[in-house]
Amino acid sequence: GDIVLLAKPVTLTEGDRVTLTTDVPVATDGTSKPEKLLYAVSLPPVHGQIEHINYPSVPISSYSQLDVVAQKVSDVHDKSHGAGKEALR
Repeated sequence: GDIVLLAKPVTLTEGDRVTLTTDVPVATDGTSKPEKLLYAVSLPPVHGQIEHINYPSVPISSYSQLDVVAQKVSDVHDKSHGAGKEALR
């Protein structure tokens, strides 16, 4: 079926951590099992990384919709100079 992904930019400043919620990335694929959807991080944040909260400081390259619903995924700024909007891709 068709896959629809809506992603809003996340604004972080030096050292910030933002937990991803369904307000940021949310996808549907027309099935009744959205918890089985997986996101792949094809372009990681420039000044930081995406992390699972159970494994802080370890960048991840994928996560599930269930992880987002459970608020277990964070976008973490690396404290380097520069801040801006990061669009999850």
